[in-house]
Parts: sequence; structure tokens; C-alpha cells
Amino acid sequence: MTLSLATLPAPSPTGDVLMAFLSILFEGAPYILVGTILSGFIDAFLPAGLLERALPKNKILATLAAGFLGLFFPVCECAVVPVVRRLVQKGLPLSCAMTYLLSAPIINPIVAVSTLTAFKEFADITSLPAVLDASMTLARLSLGYVVAVLVGLLMLRFRITDILKPSIAASVTAAAAARIDHPEGTASAPFNDRLVHAMRTAMRDFLDTGMYFTIGVIITSIFNTQVDQTQVAKFAASDWIAIPSMMSLAFVLSLCSTSDAFIAAPMESFSLAAKLAFLVFGPMMDVKLVFMYAAVFKRRVVISMLIGLFILVGSLSIPWVTLMQKLAALN
Repeated sequence: MTLSLATLPAPSPTGDVLMAFLSILFEGAPYILVGTILSGFIDAFLPAGLLERALPKNKILATLAAGFLGLFFPVCECAVVPVVRRLVQKGLPLSCAMTYLLSAPIINPIVAVSTLTAFKEFADITSLPAVLDASMTLARLSLGYVVAVLVGLLMLRFRITDILKPSIAASVTAAAAARIDHPEGTASAPFNDRLVHAMRTAMRDFLDTGMYFTIGVIITSIFNTQVDQTQVAKFAASDWIAIPSMMSLAFVLSLCSTSDAFIAAPMESFSLAAKLAFLVFGPMMDVKLVFMYAAVFKRRVVISMLIGLFILVGSLSIPWVTLMQKLAALN
């Protein structure tokens, strides 16, 4: 007996939302798992105060250096929040932590390679002139660094209790006191005990972060399936409209920073400045990140970050693309 295709049920909106939800969930969950496991090992094995000793004593120089931590701890935005939380408890200054939080999803080797590939800039990059030809990749990495550092420097004006939720601030304060009382930290504990501690920490962080991540994925999946995506191209006529539109799209789509370049590159109707805003703002602030940030930062801090990053990235995108194009023209 054969089954006619005509007898199959038509796709349902609910089914579309569910499929989109599962696809985004399965894409992002492994990164959260890796990030929370990394955070657990940081908590259990990273010597207390190591980062304070490794970074420059000058707070401004330390913040500038923190923008490159993503090269050593390369995580995407799905995994960076729990990692930053543990690094702060291990003594990373808040300004450096905020800089790393915003820069790591952009300034890491995986994202650099994916951006080079998506924009077909993967030529011979062994010489300086060839590197300057990769204008979009350079623009993304450099603007991401500058924005992250500016936000980090702004954090020097505030105390931990002004930024972090009371429970998180209390845990950071307790960890700082523990470093003074027991400078050896967990280093003196047996390896098996530290391993168990790492797994328990990772489990708590995964459940805490995963809950907020899931809420963000639900909102994103509804937008992706219930909104006509072809209508988005209508906003590409002017950069004054295209740039905020692309940043809003990046906010709602909540794409992973390792793959978002492949979404932006084919959008021929949008300018390079609009694409740059999409690629810088999205990894720093999107729907799922808002809920994940809410687990660590005070509500007014999250709102201020959302508005401030939107204005900062949007206002710098056009002059930044122009600067990169002028550098490329020097070859």
C-alpha cells in the first residue's frame, strides 16, 4: 500500500515554531555546556589572584589587555556569561570582565576565520597589504575591541555592588575575602575533590544560564517563523534606517557569533556599514543575552547596556567602514 503525499498534514505554525526552537536550542546548548564546564574548571583549578597578577597593575592598561582575552579563552556569546562570572570571582577586575564579556564573542580565532570566509576575504593574509584587504573582518574585530574597551573603561567609575545583582556581588566579595584568608585557594585540595567541585559548579551554572537562554530562544523562534523575513529588505534604502534595522534584526535573531557572518554577507541590499553594525551589536546584545545578563547584572545595568551599545555601535559603523576602506586603498 502506498501513501499519497496529498494525505500528509500541512505544516502548522506551531510546528514551525517548535522546529525553529529546537534548532536554535540544539545549536546553542553545546556552547553553553562548554562554557559552563570551562567556568567550573576555572572555579576549581584556576589559582586565586592569577589574573590579577597576569594583567598590568594599571587599571586602564589592564582593561585594554582584557580585550584580547578572547584569544586565550575563545568562547561565543552563549558561553561567555558563566565564564565571566567565575573569572570575576577569581579576581578579574570588573572593568576587565566587562571588556572580555563584550569582546570575546568577536575577538577570537573561530569568529575571525568565519568572517573571512563569509565575506570571501580569505586570501593570502600573510602580508600586511593582504590583511588590509580584509576590510570587513578588520572592521568587525577592531570595532568590537574599541566598543568593548570603552564600556570596560566606563566600569572603572562604578563599584561591584552598583553593577552586579546583590547575590552575585555577595559571592564575589566572599570569594575576595577567601583569597585573603586562604591565598592557596583550592590548589591544596586533592585532584578528585577539585574535579567534583568543578562538575557541581558547571551543573549549577548550566541550569542557571540555560533557563534564561531558553526564554530567549522561545522569543527568537517565534520571530523567525511568524514574521515575514522578506519585509526586512525594505529597510535597506538609507543607512539611517538600515543600520538600526540590522541591529534590531541581530538582537531578535540571536545568532551565534561563529555563524552570523554567513547570514549578513549575502544581504546585498544592505551597506557594509549596516552589516558591520549587525556583526558587532549582535554578539554583544541580543534577546537571549538580555535574559542571561539579567542573571548576573542589575536590571538598570542591562537596560543601560542595551541602549548604550545600540547608540555606540550604530554611530561608529559608518565612519569605521570608511576608515577601513581608506586603509585598504593605501595598498
